[in-house]
Amino acid sequence: MQDASRRQFIASTALLGAASMLPTTATAQTACPSLPKLIHQVYFWLHNPDSAEDRDKLIEGLNSLRQIDSVRGLQIGLPASTEKRDVVDNSYQVSETMLFDDAAGQNAYQVHPLHQAFVEQYSHLWRKVVVYDSVAV
Repeated sequence: MQDASRRQFIASTALLGAASMLPTTATAQTACPSLPKLIHQVYFWLHNPDSAEDRDKLIEGLNSLRQIDSVRGLQIGLPASTEKRDVVDNSYQVSETMLFDDAAGQNAYQVHPLHQAFVEQYSHLWRKVVVYDSVAV
């Protein structure tokens, strides 16, 4: 029992130490006031969810969006193999997170010819898309 308490104490102390190294949102925004403020997250469900070819083709298309001037950052992801919990939805096949300075930048992206071409050339791959837009605080 004493070993278990000691291990728990060591683990808790390590976690607290690591957490103290992370900046708070306010600190991060103050330290880097030029960080993009609008976060555009998109989740794609493919018609053929088991097709690596379709997944890779979509990723290729998403990468082409990096060329749009108002896109300040772009991260493409696949579902993580994390713990199964009721609040975790990893039923999608591909995700992308884009950063914009503001809503005007995101609006410019939506009508940009490269984005329009992306939708035209790749939309046949997905059966569902969900978008979450948020503003950094």
